[in-house]
Amino acid sequence: MTELLSDTARETVLQPLFDSGWAMVEGRDAIHKTYEFSNFVEAFSWMTSAALWAEKWDHHPEWSNVYKTVEVTLTTHDVGGVSSLDAKMARKLDTL
Repeated sequence: MTELLSDTARETVLQPLFDSGWAMVEGRDAIHKTYEFSNFVEAFSWMTSAALWAEKWDHHPEWSNVYKTVEVTLTTHDVGGVSSLDAKMARKLDTL
């Protein structure tokens, strides 16, 4: 079962994500990143690829798309905050 990241794990697991543009969401235990693409088709294509991974891992992001911008927020609702699954999904999103 997935658990909240401990304080120690947060330092090691989340810092590389913060270095790549992820940030904590103010007022909740979640991480957020904005992705910018060249156009809508590239943004939507990326979201389609991300959706396949989200479904495979049964971990679905909170996201929105406006033209070439995709806003993503990750949190594990079952545990009430950031878990290793969020970090795994964030790393995957960054590689797509």
